[in-house]
Amino acid sequence: WTAYHQLMSRRGVTPAIAKEAMRRKPTVIGAMLLKLGYADGLICGMTGQYSHHLGVINQIIGKRHGVNTMAAMNYLMLPGRSLFICDTHVNENPNAQEIAEMTLMAAEQVKRFGINPKVALLSHSNFGSSNSESARKMGAAAGLVSAMSAGELEVDGEMHGDAALNEDLRREANPDSPLKGEANLLVMPNIDAANISYNLIKMTGGEGVTIGPILLGADRPVHVLTSTATVRRLVNMTALAVVESMER
Repeated sequence: WTAYHQLMSRRGVTPAIAKEAMRRKPTVIGAMLLKLGYADGLICGMTGQYSHHLGVINQIIGKRHGVNTMAAMNYLMLPGRSLFICDTHVNENPNAQEIAEMTLMAAEQVKRFGINPKVALLSHSNFGSSNSESARKMGAAAGLVSAMSAGELEVDGEMHGDAALNEDLRREANPDSPLKGEANLLVMPNIDAANISYNLIKMTGGEGVTIGPILLGADRPVHVLTSTATVRRLVNMTALAVVESMER
C-alpha cells in the first residue's frame, strides 16, 4: 500500500485510502503488482464497470510511450471470416487524430494473430456520399493512417460496411481504392457504432469465437474484460497477455 500511496498521493489518496484500496480492490492490487514488476500481465474486469477498471489502469499503469489515447478492440472468429472491431469500449466520440492512432495500434495487434490487417474506416457515408461531420472525420482519419503508415498499410475510408466486406461494391464507388479483397479490421466512428456492431455480430454470427476486449495503448500487458466473458475467452486473453509480455 505504501507504493500505491506514493504513486497516488498527489491525487488525493491518503495512507488510509491506500491501505483500504490495497486490501479490497483486486484491480488496484493487480495493477500495482504489474507496475512494480511482480507480475507480467493483468486480466481484470469480470465484475463492475469497464470504465472503473480502465480508470485504475490509466492511473497506475498509464499509456505506452508516445500514445495519447487508449482504445479497445474485439476479435470475432466467424465461419468463413475473421473480423476485428475497434473501438468498442473506450472513446465515446474520437476525433480524426485519435481514430488514426487507434487504427495503427489495432493493426499492430492484428499482426500478432498472424493476420495481415486490411483496414476499413466505416461510416454512413460511402466515399464522399455525405458531407456530415462524422463522414469528414472518418475520411480525414483514413488519410492520416495512410500517411502515418507511409502507405504500407492497406486502408481506405470512409465507406459503408458492405463495401468493406465486398470488393466489387467498393470498386463501384472507388475504383482506385488501395484496399484489396475483404477488410478484416473495421474501425467505427464512435463507441455506439462499434459496441452495437460487435454485440449484434457476436449474437448472430453462428458458432464464432470472440476474443477481447483487447486493450490498446497501455504501458504493460493488461486487458479489461466484461462480465459476459466466458472461461474460453479468459483463457484466450491470458494467452494474449503472455505473448505480449514475452515481446517486452
